[in-house]
Amino acid sequence: MNSAKFTMIDENFKCAVCGKMVEKLGYSARDHCPYCLCSLHVDINPGDRLCDCLGILEPIGVEKGRKDTLKIIYKCNKCGMIKRNVAARDDDFDKILEIMKGVK
Repeated sequence: MNSAKFTMIDENFKCAVCGKMVEKLGYSARDHCPYCLCSLHVDINPGDRLCDCLGILEPIGVEKGRKDTLKIIYKCNKCGMIKRNVAARDDDFDKILEIMKGVK
């Protein structure tokens, strides 16, 4: 994932949705909360922090990614943009299953 459109930012943060402290991922860039699975709409390209929308990216679905990974599908609650992020190893799997079943 070292393309020209990817900026590696892996840092601790406090989730703007659930308020939990989230530790950096360690093997890739952390781009969403592993507890509530929400994210902030801050990037145009991964890690660039150039988007001024700042809406909440809410998980609305899950799809199969490459090499047996899962991708979380997000919809911004402010601008409506749809984005996809690879699920992290420490994501709450019960929450992923809820999203897959359409339960919130």
